[in-house]
Amino acid sequence: MRIVPTFFCLFLLWSCTAPEPTEAFSLDGDWIDLTYSFDEQTIYWPTADKFRLDTVAEGVTENGYYYSAFQFCAAEHGGTHLDAPVHFAEGKQSMDQIPIDRLIGPAVVIDISEKALTNKDYLVNVSDFEEWEVTNGPLPEDVIVLLHTGYGKFWPDRESYMGTAEIGPEAVAKLHFPGLDPAAAQWLVDQRKIKAIGLDTPSIDYGQSTLFESHQILFKANIPAFENVANLEKLPAKDAWVVALPMKIKDGSGGPLRIVALIKD
Repeated sequence: MRIVPTFFCLFLLWSCTAPEPTEAFSLDGDWIDLTYSFDEQTIYWPTADKFRLDTVAEGVTENGYYYSAFQFCAAEHGGTHLDAPVHFAEGKQSMDQIPIDRLIGPAVVIDISEKALTNKDYLVNVSDFEEWEVTNGPLPEDVIVLLHTGYGKFWPDRESYMGTAEIGPEAVAKLHFPGLDPAAAQWLVDQRKIKAIGLDTPSIDYGQSTLFESHQILFKANIPAFENVANLEKLPAKDAWVVALPMKIKDGSGGPLRIVALIKD
C-alpha cells in the first residue's frame, strides 16, 4: 500500500476547498484632503497656545549640500485634530489606544449648512439625522459621521469661524459656532453604531456650551471626534472612504490629525 504524506493530503484538501480570492480594495477615485495646514494662522481654542515653528537649520552646509530642519510646538487641541475619548471620559481610550479600525472606513456627510449658516448657535439634532436617513437610508453600522456646517468657508478668520478673535479665558464666553446637540449624541450612542464623528467647527459641542455634554456622551462610549475638518463640501452624502490618522501620542487626550477621503469612481 502506498502511503501519501500527510502534508500533501492537507494541501489537496485546502486547494479544493479554499475560497476564490476576493477583489482587491480599489484606490481608484479622487482623494480629498480634509486637513488644514498647520502654520501661524491655525485656529486654536482661545486659552491654548498657538502653533509655532522654529528654524533649527536652513541653507547650504559647509559641505555644500542643502539642509533644513525645524521644531514645532503646539497644543493638542487645535487645527485639524482628533479628540481622544479620555479628553472628557476618565479611563477611556487615549490617543495611542484608539483602535486603527475606528479611524478608517466608510463615511457619510450630514449637510446642515443651510441651517447652521443662519444660526451660529445651531445644534445638529436627531431630526437632522432622520431627514438624512429618509433620503439615504439608515446610517450604516460602523460608519464615520461627518457634519457639514459650512463654517469651513470662514477658515482661518477666527471671528467669523468661531465668533471671536479674542484670546484668553474671557474670550470663551464669546464663542459662537454650531455643534452637536447632546440629545443627538445620545441617540447616536443608543440607536446607531458609529465608529467616529467629525465636523468643520472648533468643537463637537457648540460654542456656547459650558458642560460639553456631547463630548462626555460620545467619549464615554469610546467614540472619538475630529474637529476643524476641512473641505467637507467636496464630499458626497455617502459612499466616501475616510482615513483619519492622528499623531500617536502616548496617553494623549488629542493631537494633530491628517484626515483624507477617497471618493470612488
